[in-house]
Amino acid sequence: MLPKAILIDVIEPNTSEEEADRRLSELESLVKTYGGIVVIKTIQKKGIPDYQTYIGKGKVTEIMDIGEEKGAEILIINNLLKPRQLYELNERFRKAKSKMKAWDRVDMILKIFSKHANSTEAKLQIELASIKHMGPRIFGMGIELSRQAGAMGVRAGGGEANVELMKRHLQKQELSILKKLKHYEVIREGHRKRRRRQNFKTAAIVGYTNAGKSSLLNALTKKGAYVADQLFATLDTRVGKLWIQESSREVLLSDTIGFIQDLPPDLIKAFKSTLAETVDSEMILHVIDVNDPQIDKNVKVVEEILDQLGLQDKPKIYVFNKIDLVGRIDEPKKEELMPKRSLMKAGKDTARRLGWESKKSDKSVNFSSLRLKYKKFTPVFVSAVEKMNLKELTRAIDEKL
Repeated sequence: MLPKAILIDVIEPNTSEEEADRRLSELESLVKTYGGIVVIKTIQKKGIPDYQTYIGKGKVTEIMDIGEEKGAEILIINNLLKPRQLYELNERFRKAKSKMKAWDRVDMILKIFSKHANSTEAKLQIELASIKHMGPRIFGMGIELSRQAGAMGVRAGGGEANVELMKRHLQKQELSILKKLKHYEVIREGHRKRRRRQNFKTAAIVGYTNAGKSSLLNALTKKGAYVADQLFATLDTRVGKLWIQESSREVLLSDTIGFIQDLPPDLIKAFKSTLAETVDSEMILHVIDVNDPQIDKNVKVVEEILDQLGLQDKPKIYVFNKIDLVGRIDEPKKEELMPKRSLMKAGKDTARRLGWESKKSDKSVNFSSLRLKYKKFTPVFVSAVEKMNLKELTRAIDEKL
């Protein structure tokens, strides 16, 4: 049975309606990726979140009533909560005999990571991220226990002892995971050294999650990476070979985890060994969903994470993907689209090329404007699924390398 969720986002009072809708829509996409069903979405405008529960006593009561009525099991808050706040929320649910559990945004992302991890390395990285995220909360719960158990004349309460036990256990787990991850890092470094000895050029595919990175890897290399229309569909690094016929050059393309807004630094650090392929590459292919209504904002999010990885000066190509899904303001005229031969292969783009339709959707994208705005990043407009303009992209990669 799919879990039912209530979503709440606490935003600044001056947040625009468009931004508020976008934030909640992304959280809803995360829930769907996890396999849940959203029953209620709500926004709370607060300059300063409630110190105890983040959303306030009245809102907690309201959420419990709605949860009872709708049969909801999870409350997901689209923010990063302090350990004490999350603990307080779940305590109030428990005392009210509510079956609901409270998660914050990072909890949701970690649940998805855990569900989609396939390799041993990815599972270890997720376990490490979970320890870093959950650790302080466990300590907070232990402190609460110690307050309840402590008494005059007693050196240590039961909760205090539990805190130390849990702390040592988690530290031991963390060291064990780091040791195992080091083993995988040594193997990866060996692969990278071998590529350098063989003079292989490398390019890393990055982008906001669900921008079409895996589809692009498949289109350019026939790697066969898993593709799904959901956030964080793949977590493991995949490397494929791109053969550039004009220069008789082989280029290795690597694809890994997608980025997302408000991805905590600890999560990025946890995937450091996976992202090492990106760090060591000669250039970066930044894949962008040209159909994304928040295109500029998401480009900025990816660039900020690349900055955190120290990759701000790495040569880049902006690959605007999914052009088959949108109309374009600067679209060629009908006579320019007509094929030279009388017969055409049937396909999604055939009607447009014949001039029977001018748009693929209600949204139009000004390619000329995007090309001018991001000129320094050699913008290329492609469709990975329909394999449109891939030769242009291949030429750009060859020239950049």
